[in-house]
Amino acid sequence: MKLLREAIEKRGEIINDSILKVDSFLNHQIDCALMEQIGIEFTNYFKDKHFTKIVTIESSGIAPAVFAGLKMNLPVIFLKKSEPSTMKDPVYTEAFSFTKNRKYTLCMERSCLNPEDSVLFIDDFLANGQAFISAEDLVHQCNAKIDGIGIVIEKSFQKGRQLIEEKGYDIYSLARIQEMKDNKIVWTK
Repeated sequence: MKLLREAIEKRGEIINDSILKVDSFLNHQIDCALMEQIGIEFTNYFKDKHFTKIVTIESSGIAPAVFAGLKMNLPVIFLKKSEPSTMKDPVYTEAFSFTKNRKYTLCMERSCLNPEDSVLFIDDFLANGQAFISAEDLVHQCNAKIDGIGIVIEKSFQKGRQLIEEKGYDIYSLARIQEMKDNKIVWTK
């Protein structure tokens, strides 16, 4: 997606060879016009799928998931990183954040998904695939199934895509980074 690549190159900041900061348009401040285009792109790619819900992880996956949900006319569920006191029947799993270098618990209300649900999982980044594995666990605990994965930015030099493809999922990444070196991005072709 050319518009996204341009935003990454102009407004992103390479912290080191494995961390890209995109706070100016995705992870802290939201560029709504760009998110709308991201929603359209996911909608166009997955147009032949019949999802019933979109699932993402709090908090950086929410904006692209909501814009995709708006375009697809689907509800969006975000997995929470802390359990609110209002949850009646939560399901839990552990996740590991390489960016923050710590484990955290993800949870959701069990009643949000059911065995008839076909889920599109959307997230901001794909690196090692651990966030997806945790989300997959929660979806499966509710006996629902994941039928597609939409990623805004993929770090192709890490193992996340391979892990997901080995499971047989349909994955679509909007911007695939092959390498970040010397403050430059090399795109995966």
